[in-house]
Amino acid sequence: QVQLVESGGGLVQAGNSLRLSCVFSGRTFSTYVMGWFRQAPGKEREFVGAITWGAGSSTYYADSVKDRFAISRDNAKNTVFLQMNTLKPEDTAVYYCAASSRRVLGDTPAEYDYWGQGTQVTVSS
Repeated sequence: QVQLVESGGGLVQAGNSLRLSCVFSGRTFSTYVMGWFRQAPGKEREFVGAITWGAGSSTYYADSVKDRFAISRDNAKNTVFLQMNTLKPEDTAVYYCAASSRRVLGDTPAEYDYWGQGTQVTVSS
């Protein structure tokens, strides 16, 4: 059974940066597409970005975070990262990592098989 554990969330001022980590266990990490989603209070879970399996040569981002956020993976450490720069108050949400066995960079929650418990990110103005 796949388990995902996020860390790195916290309170940060607007304009600053945070890096989230997600540790994967239970299967072969390198064979999974990894995604990041977020959910703000009263809103639906929304796609942030995703990275391909293997070496992670391709990434895909939501327009709202493109050019500010970057996803990377370290297969030796079974970990995927979300580097968040120039944070804005509207980035405040619980951030979730997710794993998909499908060979596509999915941008909907239904395309992902496993989820972490989430980590809170709060950006103050």
